[in-house]
Amino acid sequence: MALITISGYPCSGKTRRAHQIKAALERRLEDPSYAGPQLKVVIVSDDTLNISRDAYKDSRSEKPARGALFTAMQRAMGQDTILIVDAMNYIKGFRYQMYCAAREQRLRVCTVYVVATQDLVKEWNISRTDGKPYVQETLDNLLMRFEEPSSMVRWDSPLITVPWLDEDIPADDIWKAVTEGNVKPPNAGTQAVPKAPTDALRALEATTTAMVAAIMAEQAASGGLGGPVTLSLPDDVKTSVALPARSITLSELQRTKRQFVAVNKKAITLGTTEKGALDWSEGSIAQKFAAYIEENIRP
Repeated sequence: MALITISGYPCSGKTRRAHQIKAALERRLEDPSYAGPQLKVVIVSDDTLNISRDAYKDSRSEKPARGALFTAMQRAMGQDTILIVDAMNYIKGFRYQMYCAAREQRLRVCTVYVVATQDLVKEWNISRTDGKPYVQETLDNLLMRFEEPSSMVRWDSPLITVPWLDEDIPADDIWKAVTEGNVKPPNAGTQAVPKAPTDALRALEATTTAMVAAIMAEQAASGGLGGPVTLSLPDDVKTSVALPARSITLSELQRTKRQFVAVNKKAITLGTTEKGALDWSEGSIAQKFAAYIEENIRP
């Protein structure tokens, strides 16, 4: 349904805002006047994943921490869920990655920027009562590296800013963003590439080898008259191919087979070059190879 990305300095009050947003959305979803789909509001955060504040002290520990957050976010996404990601999300590249994941799932997106001054967050970090303060050196480093969200870029838009002085969140704006905002379809950069089945290489090699043998047998029986012929392959697969009116040598067929296998092997190992046009079944491979032979064997 929607992804709400919380962004802001460490100790700026993001978790309090996330729970305010959750409560406000749930009130509206439970209101008798609400006639939309049944939705749940879920928060994913470092705390829900038991990620320590010490994970942000260096890049070696921070990278797997962000990976765990991203994986949990992907698992929680759904058309029946308004997902709130309560974390610093201070790297614009990471926010873009989250935006791409949301587009792939066809979710609405919204960024809530929790604003507080650096002096305030340092003061609030010292006065934390939950026993989870940041080490001062880590906090200073995070403040220096923070990349502020911008409404000028698509992955931070729509951007809703919540200053530390405000007692409540702009619930109307957030509700409108997650229920009425545009749903952008996946593009080439965000769409998952179709993958070939695990036995595609075996099917490709076995089917093309069987077709070469069947063509040689057909030529031996007909004396190389050529024309349209129907080849019977293993597993009751049949395909038609138009042969030239001459005897095709085994070396010609083997060379053509190697070229065809090389082109399609690359498609299998890299995902696909045809966006699913070849379904990798024996029948489809046979038809493709027959067309390839007709195009590449000289008359």
